[in-house]
Amino acid sequence: MTAPDKILQEVAALRREINYHNRLYYTLDSPEIPDADYDALFDRLTELEQVYDLVTPESPTRRVGSEPLVQFTQITHERPMLSLDKVFNEQDLQDFESRIKKRLGSEADLEYSCEPKVDGIAVSLLYVDGVLTRAATRGDGLTGEDITHNVRTIHSIPLRLDAQGVTGRIEVRGEIYLGKAGFEKLNNRAEREGGKVFVNPRNTAAGAVRQLDPRKAARIPLQMFCYSIGLVDGVEMPGRLGDVFELLEAWGLPVNPDRSARTGIDDCLDYCLDLLNKRNALNYEIDGAVIKVNDLSIQRELGQNARTPRWAMAYKFPAEEKSTQVLGVEFQVGRTGAITPVARLKPVFVGGVTVSNTTLHNMDEVERLGLRVGDSVIVRRAGDVIPKIIRVMAPEKNPAPGTIVMPSRCPACHSPVLKEGEVLYKCSGGLICPAQRKEAVKHFASRSALDIEGLGDKLVEIMVNRDLISTVADLYRLEVSQISALERMGPKSAQKLVAAIEKSKQVTLARFLYALGIREVGEATAQALANHYQALQNVIDASAADHEQIPDIGPVVASHIETFFRQEHNLSVINQLLRCGFVLEQRTSDEYSNSLAGQTFVLTGSLVQIPRKEVKARLQALGAKVAGSVSKNTSVVVAGPGAGSKRAKAEALGIKIIDEGEFIALIESLNH
Repeated sequence: MTAPDKILQEVAALRREINYHNRLYYTLDSPEIPDADYDALFDRLTELEQVYDLVTPESPTRRVGSEPLVQFTQITHERPMLSLDKVFNEQDLQDFESRIKKRLGSEADLEYSCEPKVDGIAVSLLYVDGVLTRAATRGDGLTGEDITHNVRTIHSIPLRLDAQGVTGRIEVRGEIYLGKAGFEKLNNRAEREGGKVFVNPRNTAAGAVRQLDPRKAARIPLQMFCYSIGLVDGVEMPGRLGDVFELLEAWGLPVNPDRSARTGIDDCLDYCLDLLNKRNALNYEIDGAVIKVNDLSIQRELGQNARTPRWAMAYKFPAEEKSTQVLGVEFQVGRTGAITPVARLKPVFVGGVTVSNTTLHNMDEVERLGLRVGDSVIVRRAGDVIPKIIRVMAPEKNPAPGTIVMPSRCPACHSPVLKEGEVLYKCSGGLICPAQRKEAVKHFASRSALDIEGLGDKLVEIMVNRDLISTVADLYRLEVSQISALERMGPKSAQKLVAAIEKSKQVTLARFLYALGIREVGEATAQALANHYQALQNVIDASAADHEQIPDIGPVVASHIETFFRQEHNLSVINQLLRCGFVLEQRTSDEYSNSLAGQTFVLTGSLVQIPRKEVKARLQALGAKVAGSVSKNTSVVVAGPGAGSKRAKAEALGIKIIDEGEFIALIESLNH
């Protein structure tokens, strides 16, 4: 039935009015009309849309959800969704500002945008010409899940922006969360209906946005606060983050009312402390505050590290605390020989997880706490991630206190334990200690390091236990006869492993440095060293002061690098490796990341050897795009078992098709 103009005008007016009241109710917590009046408006709109066939995807009546989806579609973020670095005290916050000023080369006062760090799920909303087109989770920062069907059920998120004449694309980023009141009502309802009681708001929100059935998601009273923008294409935006927030709010998007613009880091600290004081009074869970440089042009100038922006920092609040009992203390031997006391706890549920053990870091920490076996203690999840004992409770009530003493012999090899520096204890066994040898070889052969195919953890342990390997250099002296004599290793498998070991000699300098297992040198730092020095000998000869000249390498890591290359046994192993025929290539991160630039890949069928998520990440790291469908613009289709229509279309279009084995070979050829 064709709707007359009068009906079209009424429908438009009803949608505007309902969206207005949705915002008052769900975002501002200040409703103007009773529920019965709201229901009357909603019912009238539903009736008109059905009678005159006027239902549209952005209508408020569509928030109730539709039929369940079979599976999630993966979304590639056009701009990565980064994580945030964290600080826990005033000094670290001051250091954050000092780094910014040093990089900018200016001591001028900086303006910051401060906001609560809402404990929820980071999401991306894409609006095209003002209409919500797609919503995705952050995922791994590069690829997320398509949750558009569930986001449409969240009343605080507008399906159409209240912005006349807005064209182009804008990506709005924010945090979906479950408020305290909504969480309480949800659990009250669950108890009445005999359903599952939820553990905490954050996990409940995470589960809700990943529901396949949007009708189930609609039963969870989720909300959202916008915290930034990502992609902007054809939309004019202000130059300050604070002004961006005001614009988003004017468009009907939910923005946190507890945000504040501050000048200087001391003013930001005042904001953090004020927010901490009113933390319990907020109607949503927070775990800290977020401090961001307000000027967007300065943000762009500062840029980012591998996973985090340089212009933002999370100031974390003290985490949840619970009491439990220390049942015992064990001593673990790390890859570098450091011996660390680990407390075994009576399991306790704290910060959303069950904690049954925690590191005590060193014996000084044990003495500072006055800790003994059998003590009742307070456990805090520092940064909401790492459990930590912060205090002993009523030590006088411990009926049979057990003294904690550093063993004189290594728990793994019984070599003497020596004190190194003020607090560090290390096994003196060095290369003879199985704990160190096993972990060093496992790291050396791992996928991110030398990537020696076929040399798994169990095989490494067997080789070390049988004294076939004392150092990683011994890998390159192994013979087929030695390997084939091991359990489950025949001549053919042994030959393949020897070939894989031989192949690993051709490797980039960055991977070689990472494989050495230098303390606190991850893949990004290894790449930075390789880019800066270009040759291994230059790294060896450099001092800690030289290392500190490299961006993002501080004095502690610089000292670890220098110490590693000043130790004779490390240099001896490196020289042995080089004599075995290692060829170290230097490839900059830019050259590596652009290896597949301009190419589009499509994945179809089952991938057995490497998870699909990892395949996508590897392709994107090499500069390729990963599409969901085959078109004339597709460069390569990776087809696993069960590939169907996508493979057929690729064949019809004459597009190159490779299997998983060929894909792995391609990646390895670019990676080594």
